[in-house]
Amino acid sequence: MRNIVIFGGSSHPNLAEQIASRLGIQLGKVKLSKFSNQETNVEIHESVREKDVYIIQSGCGHVNDNFMELLIMVSACKIASAKKVTAVIPCFPYARQPDVPYKKNGAPLSRFPRNAFMGYVHNAPSGDSTPPTPASDIKDPFIVTEQNSGSFDGSSPRSPASPTLGRGTGYRHWIARSGTLIANLLTCAGADHIITMDLHDPQFQGFFDIPVDNLHGQPLVVKYIKQNFPNWEQAVIVSPDAGGAKRATAVADKLRMDFALIHKERRSQIPPHKSDTMLVGEVKDKVCILIDDIADTSFTITKAAKVLRENGANKIYAIITHGIMSGDAIQRIQESVIDQVIVSDSVPQEEHLEKCSKIKVFHIAPMFAEAIRRMHNGESVSALFGIMEML
Repeated sequence: MRNIVIFGGSSHPNLAEQIASRLGIQLGKVKLSKFSNQETNVEIHESVREKDVYIIQSGCGHVNDNFMELLIMVSACKIASAKKVTAVIPCFPYARQPDVPYKKNGAPLSRFPRNAFMGYVHNAPSGDSTPPTPASDIKDPFIVTEQNSGSFDGSSPRSPASPTLGRGTGYRHWIARSGTLIANLLTCAGADHIITMDLHDPQFQGFFDIPVDNLHGQPLVVKYIKQNFPNWEQAVIVSPDAGGAKRATAVADKLRMDFALIHKERRSQIPPHKSDTMLVGEVKDKVCILIDDIADTSFTITKAAKVLRENGANKIYAIITHGIMSGDAIQRIQESVIDQVIVSDSVPQEEHLEKCSKIKVFHIAPMFAEAIRRMHNGESVSALFGIMEML
């Protein structure tokens, strides 16, 4: 391949080496280091003038440092007169946009705690003689009480009711949405194209005004199931939550396998509102394969596996695209009823493999190498998914 340079960031050098090897070229020469105050330093030791540059940097490890390193590398190549700069980000950072806060153990909160909005006390200046408000007198500004629930025309409320959240929906914590900011940073740095895989939120592509190719891990998952699961036709594909149902059904439809869904339903109408986890589908005496895009704390897949085992599942496997495994995720998997967790190497897995015997890895370098080759030669990328089983 001519007029192409591939650089690897410090987040996942092994993946960059594998992709370059598949393409039959050497990685570009670049020096990545940090000053004594931990500022990132990038030195490009190879000419990129009028060449297509691909920078491979996954959003893992020290996410903020690695992302800043990527921005500096993109900017350096652009300033050095590169014809086109493509950021290859297998695991895209900041792609998750949580709607609810999380507990310390990684479990999502089913509802806001009663005192979620209390305690926002005005800090008066030191010279202010106004006495502080006692904690017992702090009012929740989002509670509609008998005194403030009247209509705007001054009429009295219809009936005195217990305090309820305004408008019946409740106030949500303000959650900073970083999607547009991340997209703008990459664009302003000089990126002309983005290649990633299995974005947690597909709408993230809309934050960019440059082309974004979101490669799907589905062909790799299908290939792995066919090659590594005996009698896979009799197994059941399971989505660990309702949000991943579309992803799991795509695999089930491709392989013509049975499908099951684990669904959380709030049945109790009386506080405390307890959520019941329900299984939709038949898994008794069957091999179950959980499909998900990200395993960070591993809370979702381990809880789903417990439900499957309680419903008579024989063997339980989980196939995850991005195995981040932060915190005590490895310990949680090791102690769970899951028999095996298969993850891609979009994130370095060497340390995880040493700590947990249940983890296996499938490789994404062939997919990204072929995608880069096709983009460089101006060929169709969508046709890539039809030939993945041959790579």
